[in-house]
Amino acid sequence: MNAQVNKNYDGKDIVLLNDKTQIIKVAEHPSLLKQIGNDIITTDGTTLLGADNKAGLAEIMDAAHHLIKHPEIKHGTIKILFTPDEEIGRGADKVNIEKLGADYGYTIDGEELGHIENETFSADGLTIHIHGVSTHPGFAKNKMESAIKIASEIVAALPKDKMSPESTEKMQGFVHPVGISGAIEESTIQFIIRAFNEEELKTQEDFLRNLTNSVIKNYPNSRYDITVKEQYRNMKQVLDKKPEIVNNALEAIRRSGIEPVLSSIRGGTDGSRLSYMGLPCPNIFAGEHAFHSKHEWVSIQDMQKAVETIVNLCMIWEEKS
Repeated sequence: MNAQVNKNYDGKDIVLLNDKTQIIKVAEHPSLLKQIGNDIITTDGTTLLGADNKAGLAEIMDAAHHLIKHPEIKHGTIKILFTPDEEIGRGADKVNIEKLGADYGYTIDGEELGHIENETFSADGLTIHIHGVSTHPGFAKNKMESAIKIASEIVAALPKDKMSPESTEKMQGFVHPVGISGAIEESTIQFIIRAFNEEELKTQEDFLRNLTNSVIKNYPNSRYDITVKEQYRNMKQVLDKKPEIVNNALEAIRRSGIEPVLSSIRGGTDGSRLSYMGLPCPNIFAGEHAFHSKHEWVSIQDMQKAVETIVNLCMIWEEKS
């Protein structure tokens, strides 16, 4: 990864140096207008930046360094936890909460300056496994029932104007096919389903069952089975029971000179899993933007504010202990 630093940002589109077809456009990234005069880190256009979550790692380590260099700052015991594989939902799989020995935590993995997120999607993985009928194609009339075609019909029947990532926002959930594979006799469709409450997750599951039934009834010798695997749950259900965890973070952001914004994530963090494992864990801004793309960017000044927020948070918990 080759990073470039755009110092004293002037508010214009950013052309990435080693692939000039890659342009971070202000029209598509309006948050850039809040960064005029700041220093913006991007890639050169040939790779991802990885600010999600190198930014959070850097901020945590800088805050730890600051606390070590300034022993006059009073704080309680601080535990630092780094987890791999967060992006595939396995970041918390090997965490030993008892060994960690913490009562609460914060992930530093958010986007916009000043935001703290106390709510995530609840998430399940759903797999439809289709059993068709295979036979020699030269003698297939009235016999073959292709699992490939059945799977294709199911995907084609999904609504395009609702219940999909492309057509939802804010508090709206979705069903999203993320993989399809197989052959004539057997095929599989893999979905992720997302909602902010478990009742809607069940509604989405029922929708996919009913849709599959409506398609497969035209194939009398075929069948299907569905498996649902829980992935993570909305951490707000845990955090609401201990409001001081979020309230202290809001105060830490204010002390950093920023008006805090409490918001929801249209996704999940390791904090979702950790909250249900016994470590209530909201998500604090890291300053990263346009993650998972070559247009990813982060402001050095926003990262510095994240460090300041972490230090303030440590002080607040000590003051209120």
